[in-house]
Amino acid sequence: MTLFLADENVDFPIIARLRELGYRVESIAEDCPSIDDTQVLQWALQREAVLLTEDKDFGELVFRQRLKNHGIVLYRLPGITPAEKLVRVARAFTTHAELFPGRFTVISRDQIRVRPNLTVIEPSSS
Repeated sequence: MTLFLADENVDFPIIARLRELGYRVESIAEDCPSIDDTQVLQWALQREAVLLTEDKDFGELVFRQRLKNHGIVLYRLPGITPAEKLVRVARAFTTHAELFPGRFTVISRDQIRVRPNLTVIEPSSS
C-alpha cells in the first residue's frame, strides 16, 4: 500500500479524513515540523512516500531542479473553505490514488491533472 507524507501546510482534518479512508499518511507537522522543502522531499524519498502538499514550490524542486521523489500530489484550491478542500482532496484520493505514485498530480477546482514525473524513483521491491 502506498505511503503518503503530508507536508506541514496540509490541514489536519484532511490528514485525518485520508486516514479514516484507509490511506497510510504520515505528517511532517506531527513528526518533524519546521523543516525546509528540500528536507521534506528527502524525508518522503527515504520513506518511499508520495508527498501531499499545498506548496507549489515542489514543482520547482521536481521539474527545474530535478530532485528525486516518489510522486507529488499538489492541491491548489484557493478561495474555498477548509471543509470543501477536505471534500475535494478526499474525492481525488478515492477516485485517483492509484495513479499518484511516480507522478506529479495537481488537484484544482475543476480538474485533476496527472502528469509524468521525470525525476521519480521507483519504489524498492519489498
